[in-house]
Amino acid sequence: MPRLKFQTLTEQMFYILLCLKDECCGIDIMDKVSQMTDGRVKVGSGTLYNLLEQFLDSGIIIQTKADGRRRNYVLTDKGRDVLRCEYERLCTQAEDYRKMFL
Repeated sequence: MPRLKFQTLTEQMFYILLCLKDECCGIDIMDKVSQMTDGRVKVGSGTLYNLLEQFLDSGIIIQTKADGRRRNYVLTDKGRDVLRCEYERLCTQAEDYRKMFL
């Protein structure tokens, strides 16, 4: 059975969506992800813009404005749900680890 798209998120996906809680553009997202993770997670421009396009096509984000080549995006309600589900999945995994090792 094939996996549903965006049922689970990569680290880059998770942090991109986290940044889009508030409206921002691509370069801002790359800066925020690096800052938020103390440089642990990096998102290249190719990856970022590919994922933004997929998120747009899936209704997870919307484009809010365009100024030349600069585009701003923000989460939709569906995007917030996707992000919340991923957070809950990660919390469940962390709890399973605690049960086994702590």
